Amino acid sequence: MSITATTSISNPSGPVWIGAGEASGDIHAATLLGALREVEPGLTALGMGGPALIKAGCDVRFPMRLISLVGLTEVLSGLPRIIRLLAQVKRALMEARPRALILIDCPDFHFRVARIAKKLGIPVYYYVSPQVWAWRSGRVEFLRAHTRRVLCILPFEKDFYAARNMDVDYVGHPLMDQMPLSELDALRPDPDLLGLLPGSRRKEITALLPEFGRAALLLRQRLPKLKLALARAPGVDEAFLRQFLPPELPVTIHPPEDRYRMMRQSRALLAASGTVTLEAALIGTPTVVAYKLSALSFAIGKAVVQVKWASLPNLIMGREIFPELLQDKARAELFAERLAPWLGEDIALAAARADLAGLRAKVGGPGAAHRAAAIILDDLRTLSQQHTEQ
Repeated sequence: MSITATTSISNPSGPVWIGAGEASGDIHAATLLGALREVEPGLTALGMGGPALIKAGCDVRFPMRLISLVGLTEVLSGLPRIIRLLAQVKRALMEARPRALILIDCPDFHFRVARIAKKLGIPVYYYVSPQVWAWRSGRVEFLRAHTRRVLCILPFEKDFYAARNMDVDYVGHPLMDQMPLSELDALRPDPDLLGLLPGSRRKEITALLPEFGRAALLLRQRLPKLKLALARAPGVDEAFLRQFLPPELPVTIHPPEDRYRMMRQSRALLAASGTVTLEAALIGTPTVVAYKLSALSFAIGKAVVQVKWASLPNLIMGREIFPELLQDKARAELFAERLAPWLGEDIALAAARADLAGLRAKVGGPGAAHRAAAIILDDLRTLSQQHTEQ
């Protein structure tokens, strides 16, 4: 049996499907679910996600680790598994009959889910717009055809879509709700602490953490008092991380829930590119950004990417406030070279912190999840009314 647009819309008390594919998206999804339930207390949800979404009360049918892939070559090697997963998702959608799909980033997977939902007549809302401004801008046409609304969280995205004749909603960044910035502002950074954030995916960690460890050893030769802290991502075991660190390097590993405090208490950070770099910028801690893909994935990405920087703080500010060391430059010697002035010179550190001061104002105030929830539920009520009047 297939679901038509009529049966989906005529089920206003049905569940919503929420899809998240990585750690930050899982947190955004959980915050959004909480906001949806504030407006509609009886709302139920199912879908794909991780520990944050489970804790928020979502019936997570598919763990997000099933699509934890990075880069073209990694996606190709996992393609048979992804095809099987999409078939399972389709069956789950047909059985659950959700009144809406809310998809969060991860376009390589979620675009396929959106296409399935469109055929089944289920309205799709895209929260945390995919980075179509970075590459493959033609995907705007896919979003126009397959979604009811696109909800953006970065200030420059609305203008990007407007230039392509698509009206989207800018709701602000959910991090402004999730991060206890007032509490963090009251913490004093440790003048001798370097924080490490090697990513949430295994391929990120295996590529970057050995170089992070060697960089720390080089820095300790210059700065013997230097201390190291590492925040592990949800679902990543401490034992897995330690196998990539030099045994002679003392590193305190913090659980995921302590990462903001660790980031604020650090004098500087060395981090894998991702949402964590925006978190670091909002917290006010200078950060060196690193990333490494397979040679083929990077070559393809370099050919098609349409933006100058990889990290969100640099894109938002329109200039390099965080140094980016990517691919062949993601080496211990270069990490140490860029971190040394911040760790050893108070003047250099103060200048870097001052450079971050204007970023919070550009991102906007709190309330993103509540604005997104209101837009989605209002639109669903409109659909339901239209169906009733027919």
